[in-house]
Amino acid sequence: MSEQGAGRPSLPEIDVREKGAEKDGERQYMDRRLFMQLLVFNVERETHPEDAIRRLGKTLRKRDAAGTIYKDVNNPRGIGLLTWSEDPEFFATTLRDALCDDKNDSLDLCPDFTMIGRSYSSGFEQDLPYWLINRPIETVTNPDWPWAVWYPLRRSGAFEQLEGREKGGILHEHALIGRAYGEKNLAHDVRLACHGLDYKDNEFLIGLIGENLYPLSHVVQSMRKTKQTSQYISQMGPFWVGHMAWTSRGG
Repeated sequence: MSEQGAGRPSLPEIDVREKGAEKDGERQYMDRRLFMQLLVFNVERETHPEDAIRRLGKTLRKRDAAGTIYKDVNNPRGIGLLTWSEDPEFFATTLRDALCDDKNDSLDLCPDFTMIGRSYSSGFEQDLPYWLINRPIETVTNPDWPWAVWYPLRRSGAFEQLEGREKGGILHEHALIGRAYGEKNLAHDVRLACHGLDYKDNEFLIGLIGENLYPLSHVVQSMRKTKQTSQYISQMGPFWVGHMAWTSRGG
């Protein structure tokens, strides 16, 4: 007897492509996305942090690897390294080799601040390739926006049980605040999904980037009163604050 005849439910249809808004009458689809990872290090006392930054930047440039190096605002001997690639194998090969280079042996990883995620679409993007690939890179390499606040978060299970229209309204309220800060050039965001990638089971990774630090703090404060944050966020943080010291788009 066939599975259908036995009354067994059929398997769900799976489509892992990213989806954007209709363009020229057709829905946009793309099977590309950007992976981004933040690694935070403490520089051993035998090495000055500025020397560590120069060495790390030189190592990345030698391998044509893209990245942004930050000074850790809350740790005078700390630095952060943000790297990205469409191919996640980059982190297990090129980046791994670069960090294991003996020129960078003064870097002591702080694993509690390790964050990794992938760009994703909401289904409404007018220019899907730009949103998924180019926009995040432009945001984190802009020298006019040297400040960064990175943090992971997880929504509660109750949010996923909401009806689609109610869920959309909650997300729209949140998005409008972010857009208002962006329009005034106060804060720009990088939104990444990290389902199954984050070792603490967080679902999203957020980067707030801007010219000054205060607006980045202010947008977090403003978001606290939204329905999503006040009722449906079960975990946020740790928050990591950095100031750009070096950046390169690679190649």
